[in-house]
Amino acid sequence: MRILVANVNTTTSMTDSIVGQARSVASPGTEIIGITPRFGAESCEGNFESYLAAVAVMDAIANYPEAFDAVIQAGYGEHGREGLQELLDVPVVDITEAAASTAMFLGYKYSVVTTLDRAVPLIEDRLKLAGLDARCASVRASGLAVLELEQDPGRAVESIVREAELAVSQDRAEVIVLGCGGMAGLNESVKERTGVPVVDGVAAAVTIAESLVRLGLSTSKVRTYAPPRPKKVTGWPITRPAA
Repeated sequence: MRILVANVNTTTSMTDSIVGQARSVASPGTEIIGITPRFGAESCEGNFESYLAAVAVMDAIANYPEAFDAVIQAGYGEHGREGLQELLDVPVVDITEAAASTAMFLGYKYSVVTTLDRAVPLIEDRLKLAGLDARCASVRASGLAVLELEQDPGRAVESIVREAELAVSQDRAEVIVLGCGGMAGLNESVKERTGVPVVDGVAAAVTIAESLVRLGLSTSKVRTYAPPRPKKVTGWPITRPAA
């Protein structure tokens, strides 16, 4: 089984971190391939960057030269999953939905801890669109920018733990979800400090993607995610220059 894990930004070190987390939970025989878009922002922290990332990820996946069995979009609260589902015949799993749905197996209410406060409305909207908002106790911001997660992991854990503890004590959350692909791998540290289950979206998405492939299931094409209608689309797909 080959799963493409697409970072939504152009920071390759973050792709490496995401891939490392994905491989740590993948089953034997599952090949994890990291994808970094060739254009876009170095981090996604707003609507402009999120919509740009959606196009960039579709471009990267459309240009991948070999067969694959599933795609994971590794950006929390980002746009583009629906477009990928129209383009592809294989399962597409978004870490936002993977993490939230997994959290609901573990407790009555979950809270998301993300990066900057400006990302909170985007995440709330994506959870509502996915029908996962009813059991979301809160979406809290750690106050750290995406790139700061890599620059100072110790500070990142402290900031996430602070908000996670408030989510448990004040918002009555029973499960914490890490609301950024750049937080991949921090779940155990946060779990030790908070004493509640902590869901990493990348890990959750890998296990869900594997399950869908093994069950022989993929996106329904009868209506909402039917392939794009044949028509002239200028400049798409964006072909990579020859090496």
